[in-house]
Amino acid sequence: MGASLSYSLHWIVNTIFDLIYLLIIVRVLLSWLRPDPYAPGIRLIYQLTEPLLAPFRGLLPMGAGLDFSPLIALLFFQLLRRLLLSLFF
Repeated sequence: MGASLSYSLHWIVNTIFDLIYLLIIVRVLLSWLRPDPYAPGIRLIYQLTEPLLAPFRGLLPMGAGLDFSPLIALLFFQLLRRLLLSLFF
């Protein structure tokens, strides 16, 4: 039973971080395409990703209008994922 629980928790952690990565990447792609920000699906993506990206805004200056917060967020969440998995599994 212990191994099954450990595997389940490992799967849950990986799935959560995979969803975070997917949402951030979709947000980046949407920023390039400039869709209607009031469309319900687009709004949902923005609402889900803004709390993830906001802490990283301003860490690097915006050069040529580029926002590097998604890149920093992806790196941070990758490190956090590895840390959590190494501590608990």
